[in-house]
Amino acid sequence: MKTFCGRANPTTGSMEWLEEGEDYDYHQEIARSRYADMLHDKDRNVKYYQGIRAAVSRVKERGEKAIVLDIGTGTGLLSMMAASAGADFCYAIEVFKPMANAAVKIVEKNGFSDKIKVINKHSTEVTVGPDGDMQCRANILVTELFDTELIGEGALPTYEHAHRYLVQEGCEAVPHRATVYVQLVESRRMWSWKKLFPVHVEAEDGEKILVPPSEMENCPGLPSVCDIQLNQMPSGDFSTLSDVVKMFSVDFSKPVQSASTCYRVQLEPVKSGKAQIVLSWWDIDMDPSGMINCSMAPYWVKPTSALQWRDHWMQCVYFLPREEPVLQGEKLHLTACRDEYSVWYNLQKAREGESRADEEQHKADVCVQSPVCRCRAHLLWNRPRFGELNDQSRTRQYIKSLRKVLKTDSICLCISDGSLLPVLAHYLGAKQVFTLENSGVSCSVMEKFFKANNLEDKIKIIEVRPELLKPSHLEDKKISVLVGEPFFTTSLLPWHNLYFWYARTAVSSHLASNVTVLPQSASLHMMIVEFQDLWRIRSPCGICEGFDVRTMDDMIKDSLNFRESKEAEPHPLWEYPCKSLSEPQEVLTFDFTKTVPEHCLSTEGSVKLLRKGKSHGAVLWMEYHLTADISVSTGLMKLSNEKGNCEWNPHCKQAVYFFSSVIESEILSDPSAVEYAMNFDTKTGEIAMDFKLL
Repeated sequence: MKTFCGRANPTTGSMEWLEEGEDYDYHQEIARSRYADMLHDKDRNVKYYQGIRAAVSRVKERGEKAIVLDIGTGTGLLSMMAASAGADFCYAIEVFKPMANAAVKIVEKNGFSDKIKVINKHSTEVTVGPDGDMQCRANILVTELFDTELIGEGALPTYEHAHRYLVQEGCEAVPHRATVYVQLVESRRMWSWKKLFPVHVEAEDGEKILVPPSEMENCPGLPSVCDIQLNQMPSGDFSTLSDVVKMFSVDFSKPVQSASTCYRVQLEPVKSGKAQIVLSWWDIDMDPSGMINCSMAPYWVKPTSALQWRDHWMQCVYFLPREEPVLQGEKLHLTACRDEYSVWYNLQKAREGESRADEEQHKADVCVQSPVCRCRAHLLWNRPRFGELNDQSRTRQYIKSLRKVLKTDSICLCISDGSLLPVLAHYLGAKQVFTLENSGVSCSVMEKFFKANNLEDKIKIIEVRPELLKPSHLEDKKISVLVGEPFFTTSLLPWHNLYFWYARTAVSSHLASNVTVLPQSASLHMMIVEFQDLWRIRSPCGICEGFDVRTMDDMIKDSLNFRESKEAEPHPLWEYPCKSLSEPQEVLTFDFTKTVPEHCLSTEGSVKLLRKGKSHGAVLWMEYHLTADISVSTGLMKLSNEKGNCEWNPHCKQAVYFFSSVIESEILSDPSAVEYAMNFDTKTGEIAMDFKLL
C-alpha cells in the first residue's frame, strides 16, 4: 500500500504530493506524536493513578468485580495502573495499529497479559457478549481523549457511544468530570492575530493610511481554536476584564450528549475596556469529590502551585466576533456554543427585565453556526501572519529600505503571498507596481484590499507562476526593482521562504540589467541552546509511574531515525523558553542579486559553547538583508548576555534540530564545542545538517 504525503517544495513554492512507502505515514505519526510528552507529564500520570485506585476501591467496596474499559489506551499505561490497583480485568482499546501492537508488548513486558486485553478497533466498533470483544459491560470507564479544547479529539461522541453500549449504568469514570473556565480579556497583541490594523505610511505627499476592507473588519475569522502556551504570554500583553468563570462541566460517569448545544453565564467586568478575547482552559476531577484535580489554569490564576509543563494540553484563545466596549460592573452575557468537536463564543449586554423565555430565544439565536471566514483573508493568512502584518516596527524597516531603493521611474514587481509591499511601493513613489500572486485566494484578498484603498487601477495583480510570466503581463516593461518580504504560505521551515530566490531566477529575463533586488541577500543563522522544557517532547521516558514503557521509547526512536531524525522541526520559540549556550553564528548566505547556482552550498565549522548547560539542540533561523544596512530577523531578536535568555520573533516558527543525545537520553557532561556541517541542495531547496558534540 502506498501513502501520499504533502510536502512543501521550496523550489516551486507549492505543496506537492509525494508517494511514500506504507511505513512512512506510521513513522511520521509516531515520530511527531505527543506520546513522550504525555508520559513525561508527571502531574497527569500521578492524578490518573490516584483516580483509578480510588475508583477500583469504590467498586470493590460494593462487592463487585472491577471491569475496566480504557478507551484510547496508547501505551496501555492507564490499564496497567488499573490492573496493579486490583482491577479484575481491563479492556484496552486502541485504534492506531502500530500503537496497539506496542501496547500488547508493553503489557506483556510488565506482566499484565492475563489481566489486560488490547483491542485494535475504534471504540464504536467494539462488541459486547459471549462471542464479543468484551465478555460483559465494564463498570469503570477510563479514558484520556482530551485535547487543549477538551472536545477536539471527539471525546463527546466517544463517551456517548460508550455509555450506550459498553459500560454499565452508574459506572465509575476516571476522570469523573471536566470543567471549562473562561476569562474575558483585552489584548492588542492577541487581537492582532485576527484583525488587520490600519497601516500608516509617510509618503512624499503626506500621510497615507492603509485600511482593511470592511468585509475583513466584520469577519468572524476561523472556527479553529488558537491553542498556545499561555504561560509564556507576559502579563503586560493583556488586561483581564472579568474574573475567571466556570463556563460548563461534563460529568463522564453519566450518559453524555454530543449534540450541539449552548451554555450561558452572566459576567460583570471588573474593569472597563474593550472585550476582544476569551481565554479558556479546563480541569479534570479524577474522583466524584473533586479531591484529585488536574488543572490547565495559567500562571496568574494558580500562582502558588508549581506549574506542570505540558505540550499536549495548553490553553485556548478565542476571538469574539467583534470588539465590544464594556463598562466595569455592567451585566453581560457570555455564551459558549459547541458542536461535537469545537467551541465558540459570543458576548451580549444583558437586557433589563428580560424574561426567561426571551433569554432562551436569545440564546437560541446566538448559537446557530460556528464562525466562518467570509473575507478569505483568514484562509490566506494564519494567525502569526496577521501578527506579522500588524507589526509596525517590522513594517517600518521595509518602508525605510523601499525609500532607499525606489526612484520616480521605478517599475516594481513584488513576489510574496498576500503582502502589503506593493501598496508601500506605490505610496513611496514607484512609477508602476505589479504583484505576482500564486493562488486564487491571495488574488481575491489583494483585489479587495486594493479596492478598499482606491488602488485597483494603480497596482496590477498577475496570477501566474513566475516561470510562466510573459512580457505582456508586464506591459512589455523591464522590472527595475524586484521586492519580496519574502513570505509564502506553503513555507514550514525558515529556509522555505528562499522560494523567493527560485522565483527571482525564473523571472530573470524580465529584469533590467541594473535591477535592484530587495532583500539583496539572506543568511542562515544558528545557535546552540538548552531548552527549559521543549526537550521533553523528544526524550525517552523509560519507567513511568513504575511501569516499563521502553518499548514505546524504542518505537519513537526508530521512527525518528526513519529519515526524520536528521531533519529540523518548526517550533514557535516565544512559547518555549531556552537559554543560549553559544553565540549566534551565521552559517550560510544566499545572494539574491544572482540567480540560484547549479551547485550545492555547503559549509562546516564549529561553534564554541560559552555557558554551562545541557546542549539539547540547535536553533536555526533566517535573516533577510533588505539593503546594506537594514535587516529583518525571523529568529533571534535579543540575547541577554549574562544568563543567555533569548527573545524570539513572535510571528515566525524557528527550526529546532534536537541532538541525538536528547533522543538517546545521554546528555554529555559539558561539551566545549559543537561541530556542524550544512548542505543546501539547490535542486530540492532543502538543507541537510549534521552536528557533533565535542
